[in-house]
Amino acid sequence: MSTDPAPQPHATAEQVEAARHDPKLANVLYHDWEAGSYDDKWSISYDERCISYAADRFRYVAGDADWPYGRALELGCGTGFFLLNLMQAGLAKQGSVTDLSPGMVQAALRNAERLGLDVDGRVADAEHIPYDDGSFDVVVGHAVLHHIPDVEGALREVLRVLKPGGRFVFAGEPTKIGDFYARRLGALTWKAATTVTKLPPLQGWRRPQAELDESSRAAALEAVVDQHIFDPADLEAIARRAGAADVRAATEEFTAAMLGWPVRTFEAAVPPGKLGMRWAMFAYRSWQRLSWVDRNVLSRVVPRGWFYNALVTGTKPAR
Repeated sequence: MSTDPAPQPHATAEQVEAARHDPKLANVLYHDWEAGSYDDKWSISYDERCISYAADRFRYVAGDADWPYGRALELGCGTGFFLLNLMQAGLAKQGSVTDLSPGMVQAALRNAERLGLDVDGRVADAEHIPYDDGSFDVVVGHAVLHHIPDVEGALREVLRVLKPGGRFVFAGEPTKIGDFYARRLGALTWKAATTVTKLPPLQGWRRPQAELDESSRAAALEAVVDQHIFDPADLEAIARRAGAADVRAATEEFTAAMLGWPVRTFEAAVPPGKLGMRWAMFAYRSWQRLSWVDRNVLSRVVPRGWFYNALVTGTKPAR
């Protein structure tokens, strides 16, 4: 019988106030609240679109010479997006997931069961991974390192649970410069969208702005859960200090992020379903085209620190 704590999707006012000064508690409460709607919010799926996305992120920074791996772990799994799609792409046949949020672990395990994947899961702090030394051939994570207070300590734990020669790959981490322009583009888009939709002819395009109540207080912790933004060189240095070998950081999404953040913000500002499938395909294909330009053209001339997403890989030194 599992000894993992139960999810807390409806935080109390006292818990939210305490979480403002405790980043780990903030991440638990916020992500427990988001677990049920997270896939919809970020347009996450477990079909060819996201399978290709996950596999491409892994191969972009680490290649695929060692595929398939034996046993894989996802750190800070969320709903399982990265590992489950990588497993469907052939990364590994057996996997484990961990997250500080019980709600996210439950969601990831439900998704794995629905997909027929061999995955177990534990509620766990990334700085204290509850698996034995040398348990995994590969450890992955997506948009997780920036939530962890002690990134170097977490990477030391990753190296501990890896077998000698095993690899880690973390993707989806915000860069310092990328976070600067993405947040400002998002804020400008939100202000423009919510202002224009106040006009009487456009009020049908305005999403109702609900007051926070006992069922959604944790939403206020969104500004607390992010702990870091990274410079790619600093991210490499952190991984090396943790003891990793063959460390490499890469970046992606420059013009694609300048499109993607306004698009996501606009979608959040209008009623669900209002934009339809034609909009969704336009946004996705435009992002794909700009991502190709970023990776194949602009990466040759634009400094890597200007791109929005950072990825990092390394290996555990062989004995």
